[in-house]
Amino acid sequence: LRMLQVKLIVTGDDFGYCPRRNQGIVDCFLAGAISNVSLLVNGSAAADAAELARRYNIPIGLHANLSEGSPVCEGLKTNSSLLNQDGFFHGKMGFRTALAKGLLNMSEVKQELKAQVELFRELTGHLPPHMDGHQHVHVLPEVRHVFAEVLEEYGIKYTRVPIEPGLHNCDWIPPSLMDFYLGVEEDSFNTVDVFTKHGIRWADIYIGLSTMGRNMSVSSIRSAIDSAIVQLTAKAAHSSTVTIELMVHPGYPSVPPVGGCGEGPDDFSQSWERLHELQTLIKPELQSHYKSRNIQLCSFKDL
Repeated sequence: LRMLQVKLIVTGDDFGYCPRRNQGIVDCFLAGAISNVSLLVNGSAAADAAELARRYNIPIGLHANLSEGSPVCEGLKTNSSLLNQDGFFHGKMGFRTALAKGLLNMSEVKQELKAQVELFRELTGHLPPHMDGHQHVHVLPEVRHVFAEVLEEYGIKYTRVPIEPGLHNCDWIPPSLMDFYLGVEEDSFNTVDVFTKHGIRWADIYIGLSTMGRNMSVSSIRSAIDSAIVQLTAKAAHSSTVTIELMVHPGYPSVPPVGGCGEGPDDFSQSWERLHELQTLIKPELQSHYKSRNIQLCSFKDL
């Protein structure tokens, strides 16, 4: 492992969700614990997040959101297929249900994704170097094609494909959550060809489902990275550089009613688990592990 050069992109998701999330992400970045962020442009503190990214020179991409809160496209804020009866997005599982029932209009999906890219550009002054999906909606059937078209149209090169090498061995993940993760994994396998055809790229290795919230520890991150590298290098005569994206959700817990994407913060955002991620990521023993493994933190635009 030692001769291998590893480029690790530690992405803090949900930047812009609320001021306390923003602060946690900035603190993490300044501590050298994350190297990249994903912005929710419909988050209640998105403009503040963009300003912080500019101030601290934080590499920033787009966390496309079709499942939580309100759309940013004016024409979709009323009677669109993307909204439930309360006028908000359908939610993490609701979106999947509506999609499976054939209720979602893909031209509206495309319209909203493009509106989010445009708003991102307005807020940051540039196009996102990478774009992924909040709650992994971007790898879902049908959505994946539209998502890939939007990335290709804007020349956005990088995304995330959440296929996590060691996922099946994680016996600490509760069955209901594991079912969701395995669904994400299956959707991701079916997305690879679509993204490839559109010339979109992603990291060699993705980690983040097995290390979320309470499951994050220095050892869970360390072993996820080490075993993923072993697996990858065993599989293929790989080049001397391996890229990994570690998805993380650091922050200080949201305090309602502040935060969210239009309907207030969710349970995960108000829980201690965000702070737990922050405290784990800034631990010196994690940083020294990176050094010992020749792991260099970077962002997508450094690849």
